[in-house]
Amino acid sequence: MAASIPKHCDFASDQVSKTSAAAEPDPPFWTKRLDSTLTRLAATASGLSTTEAARRIDLYGPNEARAQVRSRVLGKVVTRLSQPLVALLLIAGVLAGALGDVSSSAIIAGVVVMSITLEIWQEHKAETAAEELKSSVALNAAVLRDGTLQRIAVNRLVPGDVVELRAGDLTPADGLIISAQNILVDEAALTGEPYPVHKRPGSNMASSIGDAVNALFAGSIVISGSSRMVVAKTGAATVFGGVAEALSSDELPTTLDRGLGELGRLLIKMTLFLSFFVVLAQLTAHRPALEAFLFALALAVGLTPELLPMVTTVTLSRGAVRMAKRGVVAKKLSAIHDLGALNVLCTDKTGTLTDARVALTSYVNAEGATSAEVLVLAGLNASLTTGARSPLDDAIAAVAPPPTNACLIAEAPFDFERRRASVLVDRTGNG
Repeated sequence: MAASIPKHCDFASDQVSKTSAAAEPDPPFWTKRLDSTLTRLAATASGLSTTEAARRIDLYGPNEARAQVRSRVLGKVVTRLSQPLVALLLIAGVLAGALGDVSSSAIIAGVVVMSITLEIWQEHKAETAAEELKSSVALNAAVLRDGTLQRIAVNRLVPGDVVELRAGDLTPADGLIISAQNILVDEAALTGEPYPVHKRPGSNMASSIGDAVNALFAGSIVISGSSRMVVAKTGAATVFGGVAEALSSDELPTTLDRGLGELGRLLIKMTLFLSFFVVLAQLTAHRPALEAFLFALALAVGLTPELLPMVTTVTLSRGAVRMAKRGVVAKKLSAIHDLGALNVLCTDKTGTLTDARVALTSYVNAEGATSAEVLVLAGLNASLTTGARSPLDDAIAAVAPPPTNACLIAEAPFDFERRRASVLVDRTGNG
């Protein structure tokens, strides 16, 4: 794979340079005509060849929102050694060894090594478990390669690939629709809107993804129908990848990390002040200088909580083991403390707090008055329709009583001309 991989994967031609491919197009890709998009991607409606796809995957990297890079063991060790409390312990151990107190120095070094080793090993197991979980749910996509439909891993998709999607499929990348048959797509993960969106080929000058009805986006789910699309963006260049990239900034320290850091800095200040005060007092009293330094060292070691890092690591590790038995992987031990301190967890996707579910709150007739008959009829429609159920059907069926003596005689499925589904029902139970 190339040493430098651009984040944006649009082709100007087969001979496009990395620099031009790295520049994000403006306006958005869904505002361009299908034929010009295919030309720009150096692709056709019958897909790419295996050779060309291999060249592009080598050049532009896998179709992953964000590459997961493990921290090196040496980096993890250095990070933990730089923590104030651990640094204080190391200083106390070095001074103890320098002044002949080998046993204290060995104990402190042993505690630090055991604590760091246990924490790094626990995080290594968590990272391994997370990777195994990710690989166990690896997705495949139906892609046209060499003119035939093949199923390949989603992370092998490249710009210019033609993907076929059917009901239940997860859209693997951002692309422009080539053809579609009554396709409904759930884009709640991207827009926060619970209602399915009807997609269709054609031109579109919309500025937001919520109005881009001629495009499909990574992370959306096909509810019904089928479609073919040409992949325009992969990996971090997708809308979903942009969200992942925004969340991939340096991790902020947890509350526990900040608390331990503040405690360590406080202990360092206290130790330095008291040691300096003791040495000054001893020298003022004309005590031997060596005796004054030894007394100050004993005071410093006594003020240092040698077992605190070990106790903290062991406690959090036991919590991680208990969580793992319940199917929860804790990749960072200190995050367990913050999780346990939560009272309410709120998530925000689009500026408004939503859970992507529709709830039935009222049912009125043509005059605007609450009507139980309207609820019954709506329940019959929602329960007896044989087509794809929408979130609105689910919301009605959750409130409306299930039909007892009702038989479905005929049905007019939902279509985008009438924008409704209709059922003919015999409510006498005679069929």
